[in-house]
Amino acid sequence: MLQAFVIVLREGFESFLIVSIIIAFLQRFNRRRLLPAVYWGIAVSLALSAALGIALAQRGYDPLWEGILGLVAVVFVSSLVIQMWRHGRYLKQETEQKLTTLSERESTPWQIAGVFLFTVLMITREGIETALMLLQVRDPAFLLGAGLGLLSTVLFAVLWVRCSHLINLKLFFQVTSVFLLLFLVQVLLYAFHELSEAGVLPASEAFHAATEPFAPNGLYGKWFALGTVVICAGWLAVAGVRERLRRHAAQP
Repeated sequence: MLQAFVIVLREGFESFLIVSIIIAFLQRFNRRRLLPAVYWGIAVSLALSAALGIALAQRGYDPLWEGILGLVAVVFVSSLVIQMWRHGRYLKQETEQKLTTLSERESTPWQIAGVFLFTVLMITREGIETALMLLQVRDPAFLLGAGLGLLSTVLFAVLWVRCSHLINLKLFFQVTSVFLLLFLVQVLLYAFHELSEAGVLPASEAFHAATEPFAPNGLYGKWFALGTVVICAGWLAVAGVRERLRRHAAQP
């Protein structure tokens, strides 16, 4: 449940930030005629993400399919998490630069199409990331966690609109990135576990037996979620101490 909660919260809030940047940019530069393209882009992105999630969920259990999909999730999600960690501070600047290029075209149909496709690309990327990760959650209560994550995203978004100065976005993305990367370690182990069950790896039987304790319901795997929470809590504690020391040193 905890894994699904963090996944939906992080990806949902990241999507909200992207949408808010796009809408704020168009309003600030008096390009409100392009706002419907953004709204349609959001609707199409949600539909595509939902369709992908349903299609993946209906695939059924197949060790080979599960293993391949796990590897795809690890490569795709980890690359996006690392990219966000490295370039997150420039998210607003890069988004506005791309929107400037798209919205300055003389032909209105091309402007509408450009903003629409840009919105679809940005939001659908988050939706695909969410679908791939939720598919790797082996917890019967993951729907509850996802629902709580969605509710928390809405509350977080309201808090951001009303008092954004209280939210440390850098720390938020750091901690959730650490959580997701640790989660992907377990996904990677599970992917190889499933591939060995499918018999496509050398010494598959031995490898399958060796990775069994690290499966989500295995001897060690079931403690993995708790371990990620402890590590992330430690990260928050260290970051809080560093921030206090920095403020203390800055005082005259």
